[in-house]
Amino acid sequence: MQISLSKDSAVPLHQQLAEQIVFSISTGQIRATRQLPSVRTLARNLKIHHNTVSKAYQDLVRRGWLKRQRGARLSVGAAAHQHPKTIDANLDELINQSIRCAREMGFPLQALRDKVLERLCEQPPDHILVVEHEPELRQIVQAEISSRIAKPVVTCTPEELAKTPELSIGAQVLAPEYLVHLLKPLLSQNQRCGLLTFSGIDEHVALIRGLRNPSVIGMVSVSEALLRTARSLLASVLGQRHTLQECLVTRKGSPDMRGADVVFCDSLAMPVVRCRNKIHYRLIAPACLEDLEAIFEPSVLENNPPTVAKSQRKQSGNTSAKRKTGGRQKALI
Repeated sequence: MQISLSKDSAVPLHQQLAEQIVFSISTGQIRATRQLPSVRTLARNLKIHHNTVSKAYQDLVRRGWLKRQRGARLSVGAAAHQHPKTIDANLDELINQSIRCAREMGFPLQALRDKVLERLCEQPPDHILVVEHEPELRQIVQAEISSRIAKPVVTCTPEELAKTPELSIGAQVLAPEYLVHLLKPLLSQNQRCGLLTFSGIDEHVALIRGLRNPSVIGMVSVSEALLRTARSLLASVLGQRHTLQECLVTRKGSPDMRGADVVFCDSLAMPVVRCRNKIHYRLIAPACLEDLEAIFEPSVLENNPPTVAKSQRKQSGNTSAKRKTGGRQKALI
């Protein structure tokens, strides 16, 4: 696990540390079930106060990235979703008992299977399933949702869901607009595929236009698709006046972009990039995250009842509005 902190950054040290650990987990540098260093050990290695490490760890436990285990150090949160053997044994016995009862009552096993699936599909979602082709985009979306919602977030490709439709059981499925109509036949009648909407770049474009002198504009991401789209969307505002410097973040290393005047970073690149003026580009639109929060947080739902379906209607309306205004609003994806 590579950690690089900057005490000169405007981003608090505990936040830098937390997001770099998230990046390491998301990119596979820290494997599931692996234990993390103790608070004091990591603080000593990074030469920071132990309270800073403790605050970062507490934040990651709250967000589900890390799991506390009694008598042991913190471990990657994926371990929290692995059931102990005793629970597995009890669940196996419950299933065996259901099969025995169904046989004794004369029901065929196929009928039992169909009824169980039907009842499972009727249950409210307990996790989020993000469906997207590119692995790196799925990682960014997964990290941004996990930072806001304390529910497991898993991902898959459309092909994986088509091959195994059972992946959607118990999930709030979330996908970009171009995939929604393809996924609808794979879901149960009670399920709706939520629309994954992306943030616009109007603020970023305005920032570039406001630069007085010719500048080097950096774009850093773990996703080649995001860099490719940014290159196209920013071409007109960059023109011949500014220079675009791109950087694809890999699993190793901390990109040095200190030669750029302004650097736009995605959520996974943000904590690891070294630069003078770092701007966070959050991929997911705030309204999309708010709608997800409303689904999983009853108190939010009572006070403000938007749903992912409502978000779809809003997006449809926004799309119409954009057509009327000539499509001025842009998004990187």
